[in-house]
Amino acid sequence: MVRITRIKMIKPYFKSKDKAFTLLHGDIFELLTQFDFKFDMVFADPPYFLSNDGLTIKNGKITSVNKGKWDKSKGFDYINNFNRRWLKLIRDKMKEDATIWISGTIHNIFSIGQLLTELDFKILNIVTWEKTNPPPNFSCRYFTHSTEQIIWARKNAKVPHYFNYELMKEINNNKQMKDVWALPAIAKWEKSCGKHPTQKPLSILTRIILASTKKGAWVLDPFTGSSTTGIASNLIKRKFIGIDIEKEYLEISKCRKLEIENTPFLDRYRDNIQDLKNLR
Repeated sequence: MVRITRIKMIKPYFKSKDKAFTLLHGDIFELLTQFDFKFDMVFADPPYFLSNDGLTIKNGKITSVNKGKWDKSKGFDYINNFNRRWLKLIRDKMKEDATIWISGTIHNIFSIGQLLTELDFKILNIVTWEKTNPPPNFSCRYFTHSTEQIIWARKNAKVPHYFNYELMKEINNNKQMKDVWALPAIAKWEKSCGKHPTQKPLSILTRIILASTKKGAWVLDPFTGSSTTGIASNLIKRKFIGIDIEKEYLEISKCRKLEIENTPFLDRYRDNIQDLKNLR
């Protein structure tokens, strides 16, 4: 039986009326030690540590790659120690048959993969998200960066995980789904409440959650940002807890949840997500 008593002692930043969307404000290293709740799935989009004062092109304009102080690199040892600490904490909050998805780029994905193995997770797939609308390469000295990697791993090597193989096949024109997903980056309609600098599109999170959870499952995002994970979870009848240290992004998250409580917005979201359209 899942113990939920201790989580009630933490005052949420926001809890929806349907009790399916909860936001916690604070540092994950403090909050995750305060409750015993176990999750069916975790999605984590940790800092990539790529804010190096460089430049990129966004919406046709030259802009800084810096995302914030939380994304500044402090060296290899710092990155490894940071990733090891949060992965250890998260592992303890996962059910025995739970899985975790972790998004990254060349800046952090190798550290994540190494530490997952060190901490006895079993890596299942490395999904490559091919962005159909990537920004052009500014320096013209490299190939255009058009992909991100998402590692999928389960908590225990010997405990089977849940995978909705038939559903993934169904939404892929009745063919086995490959580990390369060609999906667009975040669309304008997903920014109606404001946006996070590393916000993920709902198309990615919806597919991830559909693939690895059943209806009613509990999903955790320890770096929730604007809570795309939570919105996707609620759209497909899963429950969500998100944690972030920045109130600015929790306010965007709250606004997004309140927005989909409005039926026209809810229908609009579902109509714009490819996999949900394919299921109708």
